[in-house]
Amino acid sequence: MQPACSIVHGDGLEWMHAQPADLGTSVITSLPDLSELPELSFEAWQHWFVEAARAVLRWVPASDMAIFYQSDVLHERTWVSKSHLVMQAADAEAARLAWHKIVCRRPAGTSTWGRASYSHMLCFTRGEVPAVLAASPDVLPDAGASTWARGMGATAGEVACHYLRKHTQTQTIVDPFCGRGGVLAVAATLGFDVIGIEISKKRCRAARTAVASASGVSAVDSKVD
Repeated sequence: MQPACSIVHGDGLEWMHAQPADLGTSVITSLPDLSELPELSFEAWQHWFVEAARAVLRWVPASDMAIFYQSDVLHERTWVSKSHLVMQAADAEAARLAWHKIVCRRPAGTSTWGRASYSHMLCFTRGEVPAVLAASPDVLPDAGASTWARGMGATAGEVACHYLRKHTQTQTIVDPFCGRGGVLAVAATLGFDVIGIEISKKRCRAARTAVASASGVSAVDSKVD
């Protein structure tokens, strides 16, 4: 049976507030940078980021997982560790860190400006951490192809999805800040039902195309009132 795919145009936090998660639902997402929320000051964005991560962690059923993919950024010559912000949210919600991987966005030794050449991928649960019988790499040398510069690479997405398939009962993967739908396209290809929420109409259309192209199924595009 083909996976169910839905791409929703709307606010991800509002959508989660209105749609309680069913058992078997996990989240894989990247929260927006300050540059994507220009109406906020730096301090307000940090507060928003932590509260948004807390909302994701609260929304996911305790038996399922929330995976965050975040790249550190430079603000006024100071590096902002978004993994630290996510950990603040996890501590506030009593969520356990199942694993933390570093994903190379550029080859090791590459110089970049303003955005780190690596990303953090952190997996949390508010329930029991699944038993893992074999170790997996802590550093991924290549994020894989991405649908856009801020997107999660396909290789990283596959690692996250394979973990959920092997160690949880996840059937549906939700990305409440889905951008152009890269991780959802990977998840749908692997047989998961997927739901993406994106506030930008342009990115919403791109996400629908990405999921449909990768999985061969139609992605429904709807509007949150």
